[in-house]
Amino acid sequence: MKLQSRLLLLFALVFSVSISSDSTLSASKFNQPIQVLIQGEDPEKLRQVLQDLGGLITHELPIVSGVGGIIEATELASLADIKGVDRVTEDFNPPKLPETRDCLLSGDLQIQLTPKSLRWRVFNFDKSTRNIKWLRATWPSVLGEATLSITPELSRSPAMRGINVTSGAQSNLDFMIPPGPSLVDIQFSASPESLSQNDFQISLGLDDCEAKLIPAYSGRGQDFYFQKESGTTLLTQAGLTGSGIGVAIIDSGLWDIPALTHNALGELRIATHYNAIRDQIDLNLRDEGGHGSHMASIIANSQRVANRDPAQFQGLAPNAVLIPVTAISPRGDGDFMDIIRGIQWVTNNQAHFNIRVLNLSLTATPRSEYWADPMNQAVMEAWKAGITVVVAAGNDGPDWGTIGSPGNNPYVITVGAFTDSWTPGDRRDDYIPNFSSRGPTPEGFIKPDFVAPGGHISGLIPPDSTLAIENPNYFLTSGEFVSTGSSQAAAVVSGLIALLLEIKPELSNDDVKCLLLTSAQPALSRSGKLAYSPFIQGAGRVNASRALTLGNTDCEQKRLNVSGALAGTERLYGPAEQLEDGTPSLPNMPSMVEEETPALGMSVDRRWGVAAHLERLDPATEPPQKPKVPFDWAAVYRDEQQKLNRLKASPSK
Repeated sequence: MKLQSRLLLLFALVFSVSISSDSTLSASKFNQPIQVLIQGEDPEKLRQVLQDLGGLITHELPIVSGVGGIIEATELASLADIKGVDRVTEDFNPPKLPETRDCLLSGDLQIQLTPKSLRWRVFNFDKSTRNIKWLRATWPSVLGEATLSITPELSRSPAMRGINVTSGAQSNLDFMIPPGPSLVDIQFSASPESLSQNDFQISLGLDDCEAKLIPAYSGRGQDFYFQKESGTTLLTQAGLTGSGIGVAIIDSGLWDIPALTHNALGELRIATHYNAIRDQIDLNLRDEGGHGSHMASIIANSQRVANRDPAQFQGLAPNAVLIPVTAISPRGDGDFMDIIRGIQWVTNNQAHFNIRVLNLSLTATPRSEYWADPMNQAVMEAWKAGITVVVAAGNDGPDWGTIGSPGNNPYVITVGAFTDSWTPGDRRDDYIPNFSSRGPTPEGFIKPDFVAPGGHISGLIPPDSTLAIENPNYFLTSGEFVSTGSSQAAAVVSGLIALLLEIKPELSNDDVKCLLLTSAQPALSRSGKLAYSPFIQGAGRVNASRALTLGNTDCEQKRLNVSGALAGTERLYGPAEQLEDGTPSLPNMPSMVEEETPALGMSVDRRWGVAAHLERLDPATEPPQKPKVPFDWAAVYRDEQQKLNRLKASPSK
């Protein structure tokens, strides 16, 4: 089985090299300049090599013993044969294509309820007029009958007015909707103002897809609930705010708005801003893409949640010190050497700005073993320096082996996403969506390490940023922008780590990772098996309060030697095996993991955490796990309760 695992790795490497080779041949054919990173022991020799080839030096990257530059594509093949050049990596960075939409018709995330009507703005994102074939809507019977109107907002196209619609029935429309926004207005016999969005269901159908009104949290624009779902509410109620903890965010920049630039005390908390694309300190804050601001907002938005005592905030660590590093373009892509330069700057300035956490909500396709990949080498240097590096798993699921780089690195923290289905406090419908990337890594490691809230997460972005312009329907009426992905999940983890480090500044990054791994709550089926493969959920869902009370600082992470990895003496393979049908597996996995695919939403079988699993069983007839399931959940529960009882007896601990 181990041989098969390594063959899987070999296939992945050959495949990635073939992509790189194809891009090189294409560039050579047209004799285009290309950007390369060359690595070796003598940086002066590397500079001379590039200059002798007529190249332009663009990046000095001692963190990976490298120099980057631009050369003619015809010179690429000769680089590897030059003495003193140990490795050549082409910066293959094709332009990021716009993400495709599931449907070109999409609606606002919120409706407006007036004394007599429901209003919902929908967008035709196509460049041409589309035909809305039908409407299907349900509402409480107390509202009576209704009439429908659809009015284009930006064109003189005719409106559709006065169509009678019945709750629960499909109404044929055949209405041509022009590009841009249109207002859907449903007039009722009685007032809907006392109701909520979740009392209504609306779908508008095109030929090939439909736009649906999604559920909503109560109190949108106030409580965003990812704090509760990540177990940080008790910590912030106890007064933890991440005060003084430096969190670096390598991303698209930062919006210059008080909720992000100032802490909850009104004090400026931006230590500095480094532009890794231009290689300079830039005191002018801006974020043309929007993604970086969204991450910063999740981590540290200092706006208060209204009517909460003690104070609650819209970000996880509202008093954290932020160090934004711009390395990603407004389109959401970035040169890997700019990202490495950003990691290098963060590592070099760690002590000066007390940088304890580095958030990397970005991912790239792995192109080599983790120990040979320059970006992985850079994050290992950051980890060696004591920085807790948090990386997004990626949004390329549900296929196996889709964890991106540097999330494929065994030393750092890699985060997948789960969603609470808009029902905070009710975990029965919490699930891992299909987009969250799956393991194993090419070297056979279990990734992600755990999952965190990543579905419909609210945060702040500039209204003129790329994200805002391309997705105007993702704004809430209160001004926050809603986005989904493992990027958001990684930011949640970065924020909660800032809280842990505030209360326990002596923790090392290995300690932090162990605390989170050993306290995560796995999703369990009624049989006692894991509801999700470890390649999907890792150790389970993260929880900051459990990390402080039940986490253990001793775990397998402590046996890893990042210095050895950087020196070339530790090159590890994980436990993953490949079955004959190509499915990844682990020793004894069939007895550990439920075969049935978990439900996307409410589940009568899945529960998160050992306590929830045991509490739903009838102890007279149902054991904690079926025979031959290699877990003892009752013993785990007893151990947790004993530890909690000891803590209650000694509150100072």
